[in-house]
Amino acid sequence: MKIRQSVWQSVSPMKLILSGYCLIILVGTLLLSLPAATRGPEGTPVTDCFFTATSATCVTGLIRYDTYTHWTVFGQLVILGMIQIGGIGFMTVAILVMLLAKRRIGLSQRFIMQNSISAPQIGGIVRMTKFIALGTLFLEAVGALLLSFDFVPRYGWRQGLYFSVFHSVSAFCNAGFDLMGGSRGPFSSLTGMADNHYVNMVLMLLIFVGGLGFFVWRDLRVNRFRLGRLQLQSKMVLSISLSLVILGAAVFFVLESRHRMLDGMSLPDKLWACLFQSVSARTAGFNTVDLAAMTEPGILTMICLMFIGGSTGSTAGGIKTTTFWVLCVSVFTTFRRKKNVEAFGRRMEESITRTASCVFMTYLVLTVSAAIAISALEEIPVLTALFETVSAMATVGLTLGITPGVGMASKLILAFLMLCGRVGSVTMLLAFSSEKRVISSRLPLEKIQVG
Repeated sequence: MKIRQSVWQSVSPMKLILSGYCLIILVGTLLLSLPAATRGPEGTPVTDCFFTATSATCVTGLIRYDTYTHWTVFGQLVILGMIQIGGIGFMTVAILVMLLAKRRIGLSQRFIMQNSISAPQIGGIVRMTKFIALGTLFLEAVGALLLSFDFVPRYGWRQGLYFSVFHSVSAFCNAGFDLMGGSRGPFSSLTGMADNHYVNMVLMLLIFVGGLGFFVWRDLRVNRFRLGRLQLQSKMVLSISLSLVILGAAVFFVLESRHRMLDGMSLPDKLWACLFQSVSARTAGFNTVDLAAMTEPGILTMICLMFIGGSTGSTAGGIKTTTFWVLCVSVFTTFRRKKNVEAFGRRMEESITRTASCVFMTYLVLTVSAAIAISALEEIPVLTALFETVSAMATVGLTLGITPGVGMASKLILAFLMLCGRVGSVTMLLAFSSEKRVISSRLPLEKIQVG
C-alpha cells in the first residue's frame, strides 16, 4: 500500500495521465492483434492495430480499415471500449473502479483527477467524477434509444440495437467511428444518410452536448438552465459553440452549395448537410457528404473549425472554444487599450492570455510541421496534408481519403498528433518537464516594441 501511494506521489500528474493513455493504447493494440478481432484469416499488422487503438483511445476516428468490414464484433467492442474510456478519461474510470471497490480516494488521486479533467479546484472532485460517469451513461442511453427508432426498423432488433449503442457512444464521445461500411461500402461514414434528417439531428445533438464539457453540464443543471446565472466559462462555451455551428454552416452553404460536394441534393438536404458538417467538424469525425469533393476554401474553413474544436473538460479536442474566445477578446482588449481581458461583465486572470497563446502556438507548430513532413513523405499537396494533421491533432477523424494509404512514418506522425490532442499539448510538454514549480524571473526588465 505504501509503495502504491509513493508512486502516486512521486510521479507528476502529467506523466501519470500520459502513461495511462499509453497503457490503454498498448492493451487495445494487443487485443486487436488477436485473430478473433479480424474478419479475414490474414489478421491485421501490429502497426495498424496500434494506429486503430490510438485513434479509438484518443476518440479521433482516423482509421486504416473500415470498422465494420474489417473488424469482427469482438474487435468492434474493443474499439468501443477504448472510445468510452478515452471519451470520459482514463482517470475517471480509475476513480470509479476505486469507488466501486470501496477504496479510499487520497489527495494524490484527487489532484491527478483534477488535472485530467481540467477541474478549477480539487474540492468536490469525487462528486464530479460520479456526475461525469452517470451523466455520460444517461445521455448515451437516451441517444441509443432515439437512434433505435430508426435503426431497428432498418436493420432488425439485434443489429439495430447494437448499431444504436455503438453510434450513440461514438457520437457523444466525439469519436467518429461508424458501422455503415456494410451497407454503403468501406469508409462511407454516414454518406448514405444525408437525407435522413432524424438520424442527423440525434447525432448532432449527441456531438454538441458531448463537446460542451462536463462543467457546463453541471452548471446548467445546478442553475436549472437559467442562462443569466451561469458561470463565465459556461457562458463563453455556449455562446462561441452556437456561433461557430451557425457560422460554419452558413459558410459551407455559401462555398459549396453550387459545387460538387452538394451536387444533386435538394435545398433542405443541402442545409442539413452543411449544418451537420459544421457540428461534426468540431471533433466528431462523421460526414454525410464526400469531403474529397470540397473546394479549397471549404477545406480551409473545415480546418479552422477542427483547429478550434470543442470545450475544455469535454470529450472533444482542438485548442478549445475558451482558448479561441480568450485570444479573440485579447485582440479587442488591446485595441481598446484595456489592461485586463474582460467578458460578460467579468475580469479574467492575467495569466490566461499567456496560457491561451501557448496552446495556440503549440497546436499550430505541431500541425504545420507534421503537414510539411507528411506532404514530403507522401507527395501530396500541403493543404491536404494539413487537413489530416489538424484532424488528428484536434481528435476529429475527418479525412480527405489520405489516411488509409499513408506509409509507416506518416502513421507514426498522425498517431503522435492524436495522443497529443487527447492528452493536451500543454500536458504533453509538462509531462517531459523536470521542473515542478513556477520560477519567478529575477532578470532586469527591459521593454521592446512589437507589432
